[in-house]
Amino acid sequence: NFVKLVEEGYYDGLLFHRIVEGFMIQGGDPRSRGARESQSLGSGGPGYQVPAEIVDSLVHIRGAVAGARMSDEANPDRESSGSQFYIVHGQQLSEESLASIEERKGLKYTDEQRKVFLEQGGTPFLDLEYTVFGQIIDGLDVIEKISSLETNEEDRPKEDLEMKLIIVN
Repeated sequence: NFVKLVEEGYYDGLLFHRIVEGFMIQGGDPRSRGARESQSLGSGGPGYQVPAEIVDSLVHIRGAVAGARMSDEANPDRESSGSQFYIVHGQQLSEESLASIEERKGLKYTDEQRKVFLEQGGTPFLDLEYTVFGQIIDGLDVIEKISSLETNEEDRPKEDLEMKLIIVN
């Protein structure tokens, strides 16, 4: 679905409309194209949801790309938005915090996942709750720059940040 929308140019000109430093960068709301500064964003989409594809080997390490979705109360099947996604900025983790999350969620990270979480950070508390479908391989420095942008009280950047997405093979 994401690749299809990128190839169609769906995301071109949309905004990254929500930035929470140490957490994530979100975009993909079609209502963000040309949105007024005071306009609340984050509830638009293409008119459909994507079934959850939650896989325990795909985790929320820094740079993970995942499907945004409504809360469990409104969306018990955890279907992803048809277009909205987020990129994990995340925080640095300790062995203790990672072990606590594993215990609380009833999961066990692989040695490789643990290493990446400890070296790069992430948001493991989101694991097994949202569909992770991609990973930023090159350009993590750009995520750092975007994450540090000044935002308003709704976490919207004070200056619009438009996206232009392309598929690189």
